[in-house]
Formats: sequence, C-alpha cells, structure tokens
Amino acid sequence: MGQKKNAMNRWLPCKRRAFIRKLQALGFNPPEPGARHFVMRLGSHKQIIPRNNEYSVPQLRKLLVQVEDKLGRSISAEEWHSL
Repeated sequence: MGQKKNAMNRWLPCKRRAFIRKLQALGFNPPEPGARHFVMRLGSHKQIIPRNNEYSVPQLRKLLVQVEDKLGRSISAEEWHSL
C-alpha cells in the first residue's frame, strides 16, 4: 500500500490523450486546431497542446505551470492522478 501512495505523490510521464482528458476535467474546452499545435481554451485563456504522443515529466511540469496560471491555483500530483 505504501508504494501505491508514493506513486500517487510523484509526477509520471503522461500520454497526450490523457493530458487532454484531464484538462477537460479541469474545465477546458475540447482541443481545436491552431497554426502548428492544437489549442484548448478556458474562458479567454489559451493552452497550447504539443503534438508529441507522450509528455516527459519535465515537459508535463512546464505545461502544468501554465495550466495552474490559467486556473489561478496549483494542482498536486495526487489531484492530477485522480482526474
């Protein structure tokens, strides 16, 4: 049980489809085509969605910093995994 709890507190790589699904759970609109990347909107905010199939932990954290800024709150690893 302790190992599962530790995994929930750690950041793990994330597939692009899962990232999009999680953003929609946070209130973002479905992705729409942009110039080079897809874009998801939350009100007047735009979130660029990179095209690679999986996001590494550093790339995921950079994207989540942008998402947190748009939401106006932080997202814990535990919350992210539960989405």
